[in-house]
Amino acid sequence: MRSTPRLPLWLVQGLGLLAALLLSLGVTLAPRAAAAPAADPVRIMPLGDSITGSPGCWRAVLWNRLQSAGYTDIDFVGTLPPQGCGQAHDGDNEGHGGELVTNVADQNLLPGRLAATLPDIIVMHFGTNDVWSSIAPDRILAAYTKLVGQMRASNPDIRILVAQLIPLNPSSCSACAQRVVDFNARIPDWARATSSSRSPVTVVDQWTGFSTATDTYDGVHPNASGDDKIAARWYPALTALLSPGDPGGPGGGEPGCTASFRAVSSWQGGYQGEVTVTNTSTSPVSGWTATVVPADGARLSQVWNGMLTTAADGTATVANASWNGTLAPGASATFGFVAAGPAGANSPSATASCTARAAAA
Repeated sequence: MRSTPRLPLWLVQGLGLLAALLLSLGVTLAPRAAAAPAADPVRIMPLGDSITGSPGCWRAVLWNRLQSAGYTDIDFVGTLPPQGCGQAHDGDNEGHGGELVTNVADQNLLPGRLAATLPDIIVMHFGTNDVWSSIAPDRILAAYTKLVGQMRASNPDIRILVAQLIPLNPSSCSACAQRVVDFNARIPDWARATSSSRSPVTVVDQWTGFSTATDTYDGVHPNASGDDKIAARWYPALTALLSPGDPGGPGGGEPGCTASFRAVSSWQGGYQGEVTVTNTSTSPVSGWTATVVPADGARLSQVWNGMLTTAADGTATVANASWNGTLAPGASATFGFVAAGPAGANSPSATASCTARAAAA
């Protein structure tokens, strides 16, 4: 057996003296700590039909806007590959042309797609083909509910953005335009009943301000102008879920918030509404400002629990009152308003977004 070589006595004594000196100075020799693993990117699934996937160029517009704003640690996911659009982007998606959300629910098609992609956030514009097929809103919303349950089974903390559908006016369906209006009116109440603090459901109004005449090429599918409008509506709702400090969010200390609109009552030529502002970040905020864009030319004429400023185009900016600006993480504040609009306007509708101020350290 080979003998183990011994160190010279003078070297052993020298090493002992060195160790004693280091200990007297408060220095310890320890192995280098392993670097912390990098956080996984936030996985975002665009979910829907051909408006989302064929080619769904609003996804490219949205992706590049997020990248330009510093939201770089994100990953669009789906079992379908990119489908053109003429600009570089992460094109993975779950937008299946011709698909009905009721069929996806009835045939349990979503669980396998979720298992293959493991999304953290769902961006869903789904149901146009169901509306076109004259499927009842109750049945479509039941399909929505089933899909949300499957999403939460895949990820209990999944966050879900659900669109009020863009207008639909194909030459072969004169009734489709009103069907979309009727279905969209049901979505906010469904979302409130379905949302949870752990897995929130946020409604994004894609209908208001979108024109089938100028923003689609066939009364159904968006053109370049429509792609820009769809991306612009998704952007604030999505970035509110990508709070600074979280994977996917840009650096800095700006907190995040969401704003949701609800119609309380309506009458000929006006309505009462309210907007709820929620702190979606992990730190307190000391104040917030909400932007409200009423549909159909309506204008806010009175606000309570907030301070109103109105632009020439009717866009309303509401700052918090002195007593409701401070919000703990997850906390909400609500302000109400009265809006006046033209006689014969559609059901009350408005788009709401917000910004928040960080609380002082």
